[in-house]
Amino acid sequence: MGPAPGTPPTGRPGWHPGRNLERVTSSSSTPDQPGRPDQPGQPDQPGQASAAAADLPSSPLLELPGAVAAESPDAAVAAHYGEPLIEQRRLERDRAGFVDLSHRGVVRVSGPDRLSWLHSLSTQALERLGPGEGTTTLILSPHGHVEHAMYGVDDGTAFWMHVEPGTAATAAGFLDSMRFMLRVEVADVSAEYAVVWEPRVDGDAGGRLVRRGGDPMGGRELFVPRDELAAYAETAGPPAGLWAYEALRIAAHQPRLGFETDHRTIPNEVGWLDSAVHLDKGCYRGQETVARVYNLGRPPRRLVFLHLDGSVDRLPGHGAPVTLDGREVGFVTSSARHHDLGPVALALVRRNVPVDAGLLADGVAAAQEVVVDPEAGLHVRARR
Repeated sequence: MGPAPGTPPTGRPGWHPGRNLERVTSSSSTPDQPGRPDQPGQPDQPGQASAAAADLPSSPLLELPGAVAAESPDAAVAAHYGEPLIEQRRLERDRAGFVDLSHRGVVRVSGPDRLSWLHSLSTQALERLGPGEGTTTLILSPHGHVEHAMYGVDDGTAFWMHVEPGTAATAAGFLDSMRFMLRVEVADVSAEYAVVWEPRVDGDAGGRLVRRGGDPMGGRELFVPRDELAAYAETAGPPAGLWAYEALRIAAHQPRLGFETDHRTIPNEVGWLDSAVHLDKGCYRGQETVARVYNLGRPPRRLVFLHLDGSVDRLPGHGAPVTLDGREVGFVTSSARHHDLGPVALALVRRNVPVDAGLLADGVAAAQEVVVDPEAGLHVRARR
């Protein structure tokens, strides 16, 4: 069966399955044009930071009937299997099927010091993490900017994490450089293991390692030996593609590294304080910025969810300008067509944009829904 009505044809430059269903046109930028992906403080183009994702083979599930490959950085998996909106409904309403995330990198950290060591390096409290307990944690720069987002689970002997396509080698390299004399071993096992997402949280996992995290999307992820991926798909129910997954992610207000972030993003701006940062733990790299903004200031930008005008037959692409009264105040980070909500997007805007202001996202009328409160911060206030 062919694509659903309104779905773009495939194989054409500029289409970005998994983020939006419309053509993203390139545009030149100058230093005077804030909101463009190549400008300081604006989102980098997803997938451009590393070519390592190309080292992973295309998923064998691209051989399934109706499969249409996604584009960078998700090019190794399917954008959809012929019916993207039906695939969405099945995932959300029936809690059935699965999404192939085998293009994501997998890193394993073993050794008796692994949890206390990761606890000291990342934003989450990990030293008492129990076997089978899922978590999300971040690696920050010394200035508090997000460098890696890691979705992990410990199996009692090793901590397993999946990361964005093309970033496993960099993440593993950084971790390995921080081992010093501790009893830990870091390995990029992306070539041996793949990740799939299921919308349900229980049921037989076939003995595979399962991560159930505190992410807004819910569901669970399975770490599957890569050579067993095709066999897994035979019994896992109907497949759904990245278009369906991304639409549900956007509707759940869940940020994605490289989409909702750029090289200046701090966790406070995109809603990661709730799921990926422990505010009461000890020191880690970048903590001073996170704590200072949380206690004494406000994040300079804030993530918003946008309900887009459904009468317009296009979606704003990643990095498209968001304007208020003709003035650029932010940029679109992700967009999709949701099976129930219609066209939706996430965007990063200046903190002082009124929460009730009507916006334009690349010329498309957009109503805001608050994700990060503009008044977040100032938890410690001076006495009067």
